[in-house]
Amino acid sequence: MPVIKGLEWTFNTVAETYEKLRPGYINELYEDIFRYIPMNESSKVIEIGIGGGQATLPILKTGCTLTAVEYGENFAELCRHKFREYPNFSVVTSKFEDFKCNNNSYDLIYSASAFHWIPEEIGYTKIYERLKSGGVFARFANHPYKDKGREEIHEALQKIYAVYMPGGLGPTEYSMDEAKKRAELALKYGFIDVSYHLYHRTRTFTAKEYISLLGTYSDHIAIEENTRHKFFSEIEDAINRLGGQITIYDTIDLQLARKP
Repeated sequence: MPVIKGLEWTFNTVAETYEKLRPGYINELYEDIFRYIPMNESSKVIEIGIGGGQATLPILKTGCTLTAVEYGENFAELCRHKFREYPNFSVVTSKFEDFKCNNNSYDLIYSASAFHWIPEEIGYTKIYERLKSGGVFARFANHPYKDKGREEIHEALQKIYAVYMPGGLGPTEYSMDEAKKRAELALKYGFIDVSYHLYHRTRTFTAKEYISLLGTYSDHIAIEENTRHKFFSEIEDAINRLGGQITIYDTIDLQLARKP
């Protein structure tokens, strides 16, 4: 989905649905992170934009001290409860841009499908300042794509989106070239040892499940309520008419960069 600045608040209105339906991340991604930066009980970590905690548990399980910085109060409270058994976990309700912490203090700062909300120069500069020498920034994100196995569903959805949200369906699958270009942005801000990886998976939803998922996307939430109801109803009807299920093809990109 396209990024529309100023819609960060929308996720907080559907925190519980977001937590249930937004996907986590695959084991291989965390294995690549831990190969790049081994983690243990002495490690200090910041997670930017924890959301529903989809990317938190594998990091917490290393024994590190993890501080999540989350703009949404509902998400912050949800995650305080979700990870209440981890005394090394805490949440600060704040935008990362406003978050106060010491420079040269953290081993890892990471963000999962949230860093694009932060202005590039502010985000990279602040992360660089807060990391220790040798510390690592990890950014990763999920990029859903159409049901490649059933073009008729995509064509039906395109017609509906053309009415309610022109351009709302991404035209191309996320590529290695895009991952490389995004990862190398870190070089502008003094980072070294930049690397990037792509991972793939599929997720299958019933029509009703897919509508619930769409209801967690910021640009869809922002549509006027009655219009959104008609929009979602037409999508649900189209999927049911064409077999009752839709499969999403995900590409996940991982960017890793180190402070000298």
